[in-house]
Amino acid sequence: MFRRAVRILLAFVMIGTAALVGTVATAGTAQADGCYTWNRTLSQGASGEDVRQLQIRVSGYPGYGAVLAIDGQYGPATAAAVRRFQQAYGLGADGVAGPQTFNRIYALQDNDCTPIHFTYGELNRCNSTWSGGAVSASQARANALVGMWKLEALRHALNDRPLVVSSGFRSYACNSAAGGSSTSRHLYGDGIDLVGNPTLCQIVLQARYHGFNEILGPGYQGHNDHAHLAHRSNRFWSAPSCGM
Repeated sequence: MFRRAVRILLAFVMIGTAALVGTVATAGTAQADGCYTWNRTLSQGASGEDVRQLQIRVSGYPGYGAVLAIDGQYGPATAAAVRRFQQAYGLGADGVAGPQTFNRIYALQDNDCTPIHFTYGELNRCNSTWSGGAVSASQARANALVGMWKLEALRHALNDRPLVVSSGFRSYACNSAAGGSSTSRHLYGDGIDLVGNPTLCQIVLQARYHGFNEILGPGYQGHNDHAHLAHRSNRFWSAPSCGM
């Protein structure tokens, strides 16, 4: 907690300093980070691993019904997602990722690249190796990381109210024990079940704006006691009790 507090304080100090002096900032002025450090300002037309890393962090800001491709290409969709991220955190919303945007991201993540309000442990109570699912262990873990950043965006949109994860990645054995579908997205590491408050309807309705193609909730068979969020190739939203 102390480390997080120090990093957040430093981020805000640097943002405030840049604003006061009116400097035309470059990415080189952003603080170093234990997870990933950006070394250049990114805008439309850029490509590379630094763009892909940025896309992971703003994957929860694609807009209503959209999913941001994490392909390392800084196109209009990425610029729009960056702009929504900037708006969400009170930054200058120009769709260009520079020091203020990166410092806000640094303040939101831990050294293992997870957002500060979620952990790999929360997204995997099945086994510590992430193995035995429908994809490789590394892919399941990577999918879970993207899911956590989408959850961070969802949490912020719900007035920073805590979200309680009841289930995440499952191996085939864990999925069978839980009575899950043989095609469950939990097997891929991107299926996430949430319980508690905010209400399930608040969760599923807001989730439509944060990059989830699969949203199931109250009124859909077997989902009256939790909200299910996941990624899939085509949209499937159903929560009849929530008017969705």
